[in-house]
Amino acid sequence: MTGLIFAVAALWVVVLGLVVALFALARQTGVLFERISPMGALINDAGPKVGDASPRFTLPSLTGGGVVAIGGQAPKSKLVFFLSPTCPVCKKLLPILKSIRGSEKGWLDLVLASDGEEGKHRAFIERANLGSFPYVLSTELGITYRVSRLPFAVLIDEAGTVISKGLVNNREQLESLFNAKELGVPSIQTLIDQMKPSNA
Repeated sequence: MTGLIFAVAALWVVVLGLVVALFALARQTGVLFERISPMGALINDAGPKVGDASPRFTLPSLTGGGVVAIGGQAPKSKLVFFLSPTCPVCKKLLPILKSIRGSEKGWLDLVLASDGEEGKHRAFIERANLGSFPYVLSTELGITYRVSRLPFAVLIDEAGTVISKGLVNNREQLESLFNAKELGVPSIQTLIDQMKPSNA
């Protein structure tokens, strides 16, 4: 009889331990979800702000076709993608850029931008088969947008307004710039932050 009581007591201790572990696991799952919640492009506050008019540039394209206008009125929105021949993440995103250029061509023009030695960029254009993209070299353009890390992208609408911008490391972050335009928010992360319940 004593053994049975001891076994039942031990069983209850195990059940209570499992209940406590379950609650702890549920809490940790919530914390983990918050930490890895969907995140868009990593926006920075330097340079022209979202909602401001983009500075205007008129730059020659290394791939021909005359000059490329950035800023000001335009028939389509423009995505300016800052890259470098030595940036591995930039190279990883090139097939995605080619895909987006085809799928979004009805409303979007895509411009590749960088700085440095022209010869190295021409070789990069040839190696990566980028001849169909407008490709501009301008130190001033990168300084104006305070581009400190690559790859970096800026989306400018037809009126020449900066709609969204940020550091982009994958397709989801790149497409989040378009989602921000559609939703009328500076970034997807801003939208997520606005949707979080207030602790007040």
